[in-house]
Amino acid sequence: MGVTVDVHQVFQYPFEQVVACFLRKYPNPMDKNVISVKTVEEKKDESTGLIYRKRIAICQNVVPEILRKASSTLMILCWTEVSILKVPDVQLEEESWLSLQERNMAIRSHCLTWTQYASMKEESVFRESVENPNWTEFIQRGRISITGAGFLNCILETFASTFLRHGAQKGIRIMEMLLKEQCGAPLVE
Repeated sequence: MGVTVDVHQVFQYPFEQVVACFLRKYPNPMDKNVISVKTVEEKKDESTGLIYRKRIAICQNVVPEILRKASSTLMILCWTEVSILKVPDVQLEEESWLSLQERNMAIRSHCLTWTQYASMKEESVFRESVENPNWTEFIQRGRISITGAGFLNCILETFASTFLRHGAQKGIRIMEMLLKEQCGAPLVE
């Protein structure tokens, strides 16, 4: 089945400041779920100026203990592996394509953990706002689909959807706070 989460936000700051803030956002004491972020590849196309980055984020496993135990019981009954949800950390891969010339950055993320049972993908874009060229629009669509957990699929998808919605809202609040700290009050024009 799967669930989709959509997010839209306009930051009243210029594109370059918003993107720089996004790239430095984690780890951050305001969100303890993100343990580390490491850039594993970065290259620039000299002809187009396009900057490609691949980063790996290590995040705490936020699946509640009750769901971990329920899925373990289900897994025993189904003769499959018991410990799939009991991992302490989850790895996410993020790829981004930044064009300073066109003032946009496309981002694709997916979960590297639990790939045989779950698919979590996000596509995001930062771009100059159509309302005001000194503002930045952020659009994100995430999709989660869980298989192999029987009747728990729906419960786990609902939890993941709620967690992603709250996580996106928290990420936007953190961005706004960091932008205000680093750049001052938002531009209002």
